[in-house]
Amino acid sequence: MSAMIDRVRQVPAPPRLLDRRREASLTVRQRELLDELGLIFEKGFAEVTMAELASQLNCSLRTLYGLAEGRNELVLMVVDRNLRKIGRAAHNAITNDMTALDAVRSYLSAATVAVQNTTEEFAHDMELLANGSALNRVHSDYLVDVTRSLLDLAVEQDEIADVDTAAVARVIAGLGRDFALADVMPTLRTTPKKAADDMVDLVLAGLRRSR
Repeated sequence: MSAMIDRVRQVPAPPRLLDRRREASLTVRQRELLDELGLIFEKGFAEVTMAELASQLNCSLRTLYGLAEGRNELVLMVVDRNLRKIGRAAHNAITNDMTALDAVRSYLSAATVAVQNTTEEFAHDMELLANGSALNRVHSDYLVDVTRSLLDLAVEQDEIADVDTAAVARVIAGLGRDFALADVMPTLRTTPKKAADDMVDLVLAGLRRSR
């Protein structure tokens, strides 16, 4: 298991929009505001002004501008912060008694929590937001890299055949992001998270060697 943890830790994480020093300096109230903003943005944010946000949050405009230069910057900061929180939970979902393939399943299941409550309005606005798609892509690429590192370990341990792990990782780790696109969600019979989790199960079942 130590080899598995080492593999995951060696994958470079995306650069932080809110650096560690600044986040550590935030007040309790500022952290609460960032959490509350996440709930507001879920409903869509393209038509919401900073003044309206301040009113909904019962805080001053000065307080909001103390966090970011504008609404779009606030959105990106909140989304990045939330994805990192989910990412940490996904890492913690890997336990000592797991095989590499079980770790992939557990990791991705925890990671797709990111799209669990995604609305069509939010997805649409993120696609149109400058740097919104780029931010999602950076985090998705990180999921791909972590997944590939675990699949490589599964190959080395003869848990799966020697497949193109980069291709497999690209397919299964990108499902949550792809299923949460505004024009894709209405076509699904289930939620983006459940659809992604189900597809991951199918792929991993096909990869696993019979014993």
